[in-house]
Amino acid sequence: MKLGVLVAAYTLLRIASADWQFRSRSDLAPPRLNITIAATKDAAPGYLFVAPFAGFPDTPTAQHGPRQAGPYIFRDNGDLVWSGYGLYSIWSTNFQAGRWQGEDVLFSFEGDHNAGYGHGHGHITFMNQHYETIRELRAGNHKLVDKHEFHIVNEETGLIQIYQPVPRNLTAWGAKPEQQWIVNAIIQELDIATGKLLFEWASLDHVSPDEAILPINPGQAGSGYNSSDAWDYFHINSVDKDAAGNYLISARDACAVHKINGTDGSIIWRLHGTKSDFAVAKGARFCFQHHARWLAHDEGADIEVISLYDNSAHGSEHGEGREVHTAAASSGKILRLNTTAWTAELVQGYYPPAGLSLLSKSQGSTQVIPGGNVLVNWGSEGAVTEYTADGRPVFHAFMDSGAQLAAGVENYRAFRYNWTGLPAEEPAIVALAAADGSGTAVYVSWNGDTETVSWRFFAVAGGDAGGSSSRRVFLGEAERTGFETALFVPRSSGGGGLLLEHARGGVAPRVAAEAVDASGNVLRVTGEARVEAEVLPLGSPASGVAALGYSGDSGGDSGQQKTLRGNKGHAGGTSRWKEHAILRFFRLGEKDL
Repeated sequence: MKLGVLVAAYTLLRIASADWQFRSRSDLAPPRLNITIAATKDAAPGYLFVAPFAGFPDTPTAQHGPRQAGPYIFRDNGDLVWSGYGLYSIWSTNFQAGRWQGEDVLFSFEGDHNAGYGHGHGHITFMNQHYETIRELRAGNHKLVDKHEFHIVNEETGLIQIYQPVPRNLTAWGAKPEQQWIVNAIIQELDIATGKLLFEWASLDHVSPDEAILPINPGQAGSGYNSSDAWDYFHINSVDKDAAGNYLISARDACAVHKINGTDGSIIWRLHGTKSDFAVAKGARFCFQHHARWLAHDEGADIEVISLYDNSAHGSEHGEGREVHTAAASSGKILRLNTTAWTAELVQGYYPPAGLSLLSKSQGSTQVIPGGNVLVNWGSEGAVTEYTADGRPVFHAFMDSGAQLAAGVENYRAFRYNWTGLPAEEPAIVALAAADGSGTAVYVSWNGDTETVSWRFFAVAGGDAGGSSSRRVFLGEAERTGFETALFVPRSSGGGGLLLEHARGGVAPRVAAEAVDASGNVLRVTGEARVEAEVLPLGSPASGVAALGYSGDSGGDSGQQKTLRGNKGHAGGTSRWKEHAILRFFRLGEKDL
């Protein structure tokens, strides 16, 4: 089979797979996790929080990245928990869970994305556990929040970063007279409830462009000819705050981390870059880094421990200009800083799993999870890896892409959190009568729900939908093992017979379901759905998938597949719309074998 045909076939398979994942939510086509290291028993508890998007723009002949870019919550096996597509509008990133005023919340940047220079302009949107918008936070002093940072401090205030282009005379740094625009990198701390500005710091007040690693020419960090192409000499991409009230900022384009006095804004120390206050050991060196965070420690007043993501690479997201590499691979790092001896050393590095070459020219994060595990997100490489504290990989996945297609999807940051979701919306339900007359399959899902353990299904006869005169017939109960749960009711059963006979008589029967939690409580009841004829992809086979050796997605068996296989009377185990995509993959290449 020719390589081009193979890649094209894989792309069609991936897109078809995305489009036919859920019958109860046919509007959702979330990205898939291509899991290459299944989560071991040593993986931390909790869900994966990501917001993947296309790294390249679509063209008439090529499509890249997920079909629905947005914030998502996934289980380790790749099963969807929540899709935020369309709920966070335009473009969203830096999706996280946190605590605000004693409550669990979700938050994400949403706004415009300047892919050419990696900036965003918008605001921070908060949701509660019911996935309802409860707050939108904007920058102070007539500025726009950038995409890179939002970090909650003490459940009350938030740290943001701002990309502020300003005109300056830049000829002292090699600019032509017409190259007049530079980025003033700004951080702010805001009261989340009121939006009141509590602190502001601007790079040009404290840091000279002399510290830039990337000069204004040839323009890898912006050429300065206009405000949208301003020279981004510093490029703050993360902010943290310690108990003493001082700030930690990551300046990517200066290859340095700075500690800032929280009272007067003066620089307490610089780590790495052109004016480092520390002697940095070889293994502790970094460049073009992201996501610097202080870690809790008790090693003494003169010891500070931080984590960061070391990109060791820089390149424009639109592919123009040359790339700069300072190491063979990106990595997560934990560093110990001694502010008496002024030394910086590597505590632990987290490098790509064996056999993988991951060097991200943009984006990335390193999260130290409670309990000691570390989650490294590989930014523009579209992958995530979890490690034990000593650096052993216990989970790895690509997002909506294989290793050879990793450029098609990117993800700014990734996190693992415990989360309880209680959706305000009604669960979705659909009932599809098999074309061969063998029975009816009922599918139900509840976007964002984390508490349902099983679904009880009912046939509804008589009266109007939801009316008191209607009669319910119990069809069965199915364990909830994934985003969507299915119950197949064969024609020979009493409930199934009732459904089919009503359909034959010209009256479309109705079905409903109840979400049941671990204590046996009914959490929510669906609306009533009328049985309709099942529609399969054109050319979908009725059987024969076993001959191809297909046994489900690489990310693990979906809940739908497990439930259907566990019900007697269902002729096939694997869903037929997925069979169609796989056969298309093989048929496309037959002529080239």
